[in-house]
Amino acid sequence: MSEIVLSEVCKEYGPVTAVQSTTMKIGEGELVTFLGPSGCGKTTTLRMIGGFVDVTSGRILVGGRDVTRLPPARRNMGFVFQNYALFPHMSVAENVAFGLEMRNVSRPEIERRVKEALSRVRLAHLAGRLPKQLSGGQQQRVALARALVIEPTVLLLDEPLSNLDAKLRHEMKTEIRQLQKSLALTTIFVTHDQDEALSVSDRLVVMSAGKVEQIGTPREVFERPASAFVADFMGFSNLVPIRIDATGRGATKSGAPILVAGAAAGGEGLLALRAEHLSLSNRPAAQGGNSARGAIESLTYRGSFVDYVVRLEDETKIQVRGDAQGTFAPGDHAFVAWRPDAGAFIETEPP
Repeated sequence: MSEIVLSEVCKEYGPVTAVQSTTMKIGEGELVTFLGPSGCGKTTTLRMIGGFVDVTSGRILVGGRDVTRLPPARRNMGFVFQNYALFPHMSVAENVAFGLEMRNVSRPEIERRVKEALSRVRLAHLAGRLPKQLSGGQQQRVALARALVIEPTVLLLDEPLSNLDAKLRHEMKTEIRQLQKSLALTTIFVTHDQDEALSVSDRLVVMSAGKVEQIGTPREVFERPASAFVADFMGFSNLVPIRIDATGRGATKSGAPILVAGAAAGGEGLLALRAEHLSLSNRPAAQGGNSARGAIESLTYRGSFVDYVVRLEDETKIQVRGDAQGTFAPGDHAFVAWRPDAGAFIETEPP
């Protein structure tokens, strides 16, 4: 059993709280990604699970076993560090074998398992090379093989792709996901990259300033952010203050009526809109749609599309991603249009 349960886990460094009281459950065989900007507490949380950082308060259970105070060597977890942490004087095979030697595994068993682990990451032909003779992607595979060779109950990956170029990142995130699925291995993946998180995860844990902002599937977090921070971090470039009256009708701060799908009656909040879900037109939207008039303030050509900044009549700035063949120019007036179900309503607490 390798289900992970965090119960009110907290980490403090003197007066600074690095991770606020956190409770969550990670299912057996699940890949969960801790996602957020630098300094949000995601790596600290990962290291507490791995035993590399002491827990200030709370409990960590793996398969029902309390591991809160156990050292890393007794947790049977595979860890891939951001810089891979390979021994430069050891060959690929020796690096992979190191964890098994520390566990006093027999030599024939070490050889068998090292060969199997290197084959799994397609590096058997490079077993005799030193790390400096490998590419970044190959070093990453060695680190992954070293983590897997001990047959861990949990795999922990701390920004494992951050040192690779874009093409290698794409290849390796696919390989990691395929390996994780084939082994049905409970895995925690730490990253600040939204695309990585969306493409490899069963669920996301979005963090900010040591606090868990939202836990959900990639689709839930991407389409229905629970807070303004999550919306902004997940690419909702427009956060428009709105009011919802008792009948469920919406209005902007200037009083312009808008239709909002899924908003509760009688509340205030933010309408989160993605730039790519908006369009520009010379006329207002047809009945059943939303539109607001404004002036094109600037545009940026991006090849296959153009990013516009539109200043609405109530002075709100809206970002719109339009067709590269569009005819709008700075100074032009236009209508920004969107469907009622295109946005996500985020209710804000009353002051």
